[in-house]
Amino acid sequence: MRLGTAAAAATTVIGTGAAAVAAGRYASDMVLKPAPDRPLPGDPRLTVHATGPGRITLTRSLASLRPGTYGLTGAGGHAVVGPLLDDVPHPADTVVRRLERVTHGTLQPGARVRLTPQVHIGNPRDALGLDCADVDIPGELGALPAWFVPGDRETWVITVHGLGTTREHPMVVMPFLSDQRLPVLDPAYRNDVGAPHTADGISHLGDSEWRDLDAAIRYAVQYGAERVVLHGWSTGASMALHAAASSALRDRIAGLVLDSPVLDWQATVRALAAARRVPRPLLPLAVRAAEGSTGLHAGRLAEAWTADLLTVPTLLIHGPHDSLAPWTASRELAARRPDLITLHPVPHAPHAAMWNADPATYEETLRRFLTPLM
Repeated sequence: MRLGTAAAAATTVIGTGAAAVAAGRYASDMVLKPAPDRPLPGDPRLTVHATGPGRITLTRSLASLRPGTYGLTGAGGHAVVGPLLDDVPHPADTVVRRLERVTHGTLQPGARVRLTPQVHIGNPRDALGLDCADVDIPGELGALPAWFVPGDRETWVITVHGLGTTREHPMVVMPFLSDQRLPVLDPAYRNDVGAPHTADGISHLGDSEWRDLDAAIRYAVQYGAERVVLHGWSTGASMALHAAASSALRDRIAGLVLDSPVLDWQATVRALAAARRVPRPLLPLAVRAAEGSTGLHAGRLAEAWTADLLTVPTLLIHGPHDSLAPWTASRELAARRPDLITLHPVPHAPHAAMWNADPATYEETLRRFLTPLM
């Protein structure tokens, strides 16, 4: 009887362990298969309470009180909202923001929406009125769709979106870059809609995706770029660091713009898992499962861009309140290379929303950085 009881207990323990491992893998898959329709941490659902000419009333929260310009997305609709309108009367549990435009659909009272750093939808031609060509970049997995916005300078800017967004996200800086007469190449990369998919279908947080950015650099050089500046957000910023360290064409990279870079992948996996409501006890299992499925380990991404490998001017724009990519990692990287890295902090901005929080200051900071690289 005792032996049978022990065997039954052992079976229970094994079964519980297997269930925990399976739960960790499930949580990891949720994290490593980000989709634009899944909110990132700090993007809670809000309720539309009312709309009026040039204004919208939303549920009061830390998110709806953020300064700046954001996309507003919900089922069947998209809009752009601007600064808070404090002088408009409203109930204490709401806020009023300037309604810049409704891109499509309607915003009816009671609609559930969320703020997003992805302001524009469509393509640069339709959304911004910019001259734009659809091009295909030859990548190692197949053709990568990209938008090319022409300019007459020999320095091109290659923009790279990050977690939970699409190549529509970099459109926030395209009017500014176009005003500087800089050509812009904005590619999709593996596992994006319209781009080739990998066998595992998961994000490797820049560790393999950077090779698609490398293909974009080759394309730019082939079609006339003397130099390129890589401007990446989130994991796109991590891809830019990989390319600066490992690309065969790294001598053509004149500078890096890193917006909210993912430098501590384990912290990012934990934050994403928590945002997907993974129970706290399973978070370490989610990290371990992500490590197993991607081949990453604790220091893998950091090894790809040690401070000694950084050789070009770098503008690092990040927010101390980023709940997804720890600010401390950016601060430490900047401290190791003060000769090359300019750190521009943006307070009260969520992940990858540094432009949104203060567009004018962001663009002036960018102008000062890019001017000697043009």
